Amino acid sequence: MKPIIRYRFLTWLVALTGLLAGCNSKRLNKRVTLWRSDKIPYGTYVAYENLSHMFPEATVIINKNSPDRYKSYTVKNLKEDNVEVSAEDSKTTYIIIATDIIPDENEAAALLGMVSRGQHVFISGLRIHETLLDSLHLKTAYYSSSFNTEDSLTVSVINPGTRDSLSYTYPGKALDNYFVSIDSAFTTVLGKDKFGRPNFVQFNYEGGGSLYIHLAPAAFTNFFLLHKNNKAYYDNVFSYLPKNSEVVRWDDYFRYHKGGSSDGSNKNGKGLFGAGSWLSKQPALAQAMWLLLLLMLIIYLFESKRKQRAIPVIQPLKNASVDFVKTIGRLYFQRRDNKNLAYKMAAHFQDYVRSRYGIRTSFTDPEFEKRLAWKTGYDAGQLKDLLYFMNMLQDEPSVTDEGLLELNRKLEHFYKHV
Repeated sequence: MKPIIRYRFLTWLVALTGLLAGCNSKRLNKRVTLWRSDKIPYGTYVAYENLSHMFPEATVIINKNSPDRYKSYTVKNLKEDNVEVSAEDSKTTYIIIATDIIPDENEAAALLGMVSRGQHVFISGLRIHETLLDSLHLKTAYYSSSFNTEDSLTVSVINPGTRDSLSYTYPGKALDNYFVSIDSAFTTVLGKDKFGRPNFVQFNYEGGGSLYIHLAPAAFTNFFLLHKNNKAYYDNVFSYLPKNSEVVRWDDYFRYHKGGSSDGSNKNGKGLFGAGSWLSKQPALAQAMWLLLLLMLIIYLFESKRKQRAIPVIQPLKNASVDFVKTIGRLYFQRRDNKNLAYKMAAHFQDYVRSRYGIRTSFTDPEFEKRLAWKTGYDAGQLKDLLYFMNMLQDEPSVTDEGLLELNRKLEHFYKHV
């Protein structure tokens, strides 16, 4: 058996073993991670491990930096020792697969700059920020902070050789989106969803580079690729990328990145008074502003010595549990600790159900869901969505403000109607 065939066989055997173990356990592991090391149904172990076969001449590396910050990397080839790789190499393919891809303005410009220099960028996500889509004249359907969790996914792709449209399906979560508006003048549609709506498009640049936007990341999960002959979908999609790529960068940065600067700083170096700001270009106005600040400081110093500050009335603390809960909630919210606050809200929900209905709580137990719906009379569909959403937030590395508000809305609706 040839080494490359043996390696592929072992990769598929390990992935299939992990997937079967997840499916044959007491209940299917429904965590959506899209993580290259996860062998669970909704990990991307198979997709990542097969990159070396789709791009046999390339060095596969892991990217953990913002697209507008890297220069070069010392990386470890899957088959060789450490090598130095230039990030400006035109024979580079950059692959991004995540549920949310939220680049800021600089990062979106950096991605488009890669393509204009002859590189190839492939992006697959459920939600892609308008910062990037608007520059491509694209618009996607809107999804709230909860995922599209239909029970099956059907996607089609145009075979790059025969130009036939080939369809693939699987019985797992859909986790897909679609384009509601594209500019057909310079956009090529390569794939569609089960309703014939475009979900995979291509842009070719004069510099030789290309950009691919794909809206069905579930099609790269272990569950999808190991179902029947769905591996052919993976082969057809990545066949549009050049086989002579010397570097393939698999992205880990956007899996955690939720927009804004990667280090929280102002990367433009432009503040209200900073170099390059609008105010610094108006000398007279800038002088007036500084003079106003100086006068306010002088007034403050004189007034603070002439008058005694009013002594505030300190109200006695109230020993009320409701006020305590509100205070703790505000504390977590002000600290932007959304993840911890979501966990506390879920714990309060479990305690409420146990104390009022005497039911043992488990977000992933179908029997718990049925018993709670029967005892409370609450709509089964809305209850299923609430339990899944709370479980999904606990698996996320971080929780956005929108996600926290969505959880609060769902819980308030539950408490109001039971």
